[in-house]
Amino acid sequence: MKKLFLLCSLLVSSLIHADELGDILSDNKELLFDYQFQSNELESDMLSRSWLNPIRVQYSKDYSTQFTDATRKTGRYSVIIDQPIFRSGGIYYGIKYSQAFRDANNAELTLQKRTMIGDAISILFNLKKTKFEQEKMKYQIKNDRIDIRQKRDSYEAGLLDSSFLDQAILKKSQDETTLLQMELTLMELKQRFSLLSEKDPKNLRLPALKLMSKSKYSEENLELKRDRLRAEESDYNEKVTWAKYLPTVSLQGQYTDGDLNPFFSTSGFEEKYYNYGFTVSMPLDINSFSDIEASKVEKLRAAVEVLDRKDSVDEEYDWIHNSLDILDKKINLAQKDEKVYKSLYRLTKNLADAGEKTSFDADIMHNSLQIRKIDQKIYQIDKQIQLLKLYVRVENAI
Repeated sequence: MKKLFLLCSLLVSSLIHADELGDILSDNKELLFDYQFQSNELESDMLSRSWLNPIRVQYSKDYSTQFTDATRKTGRYSVIIDQPIFRSGGIYYGIKYSQAFRDANNAELTLQKRTMIGDAISILFNLKKTKFEQEKMKYQIKNDRIDIRQKRDSYEAGLLDSSFLDQAILKKSQDETTLLQMELTLMELKQRFSLLSEKDPKNLRLPALKLMSKSKYSEENLELKRDRLRAEESDYNEKVTWAKYLPTVSLQGQYTDGDLNPFFSTSGFEEKYYNYGFTVSMPLDINSFSDIEASKVEKLRAAVEVLDRKDSVDEEYDWIHNSLDILDKKINLAQKDEKVYKSLYRLTKNLADAGEKTSFDADIMHNSLQIRKIDQKIYQIDKQIQLLKLYVRVENAI
């Protein structure tokens, strides 16, 4: 029962953690994206219905003083329809084009949002990394101070040239300057994060990212998905352009309700009547061939862009996979160094206790041991930052 409760707690914790990162953007940023998604939906809806012509409602009032007895007034109310019902496939492909247009824009907006979320999470990783680097630098400065003290003693004893002491002092000064620069880096990272999110970085836990498969990255890559939809959009646009220069069938209709014309006899005329008919038309445009060819070239360009993007996606994955291998090697080296320094520290401490080494020698080994431990943590964060580059390009990965 206790194990079940613990498992449920971990599951709930992970879901909360995922929700925190999914909602990491500020309310204003979320609202801006919501409006962009809504605008895209509305624009696509209008595009899908663009083949429907508006119904024109018209009312007119005429006054004539041609008659000697009085000014004659005539009013007229009309409802006029001129609607294409067949465009050689252009209507169907126009609707399909609007759907591809909507989906491609949605993929682009989703990618932009994912990139912004990735930027915020990347800042969180870099905040943690910079704090580790500060901790590492503090150990380095401790070693610098010991080094200066040892070289000062040797210099005062006449065993060492002054240039060695000068270099040790300069090294300490440079490391202290670097430590101060890290403080500025922390301030800058916090300021950049505040522009993206209203949350407190201290209260957010970072995800533990793992390398996804190459097939998953390729199949769910938002850039590739967007480009494929753009290619589909260009394909439908070519068909719409072609249909534009083929025969079109339109229905016309008009309903009129108005006063009879006073200039004509009223016999045989109706106040309320209909006019209706149809039209078959086909434009003969000197630019039609160029227009069709331009849409075809755009379709071919979009198709080639998909192939190029596929190669880029594969290269991105391979590059990050290789960079992870390099970082793993760095971690292995740091682990080996840790074992060496741990052994040296124990040895030096024993020698110091026996009076054969100074406590400063033991402190140097201890500080170097801590530095190599921190290096491993920094390399692990570097791995997460590299993996994040994959995750931000895949939908619903975080």
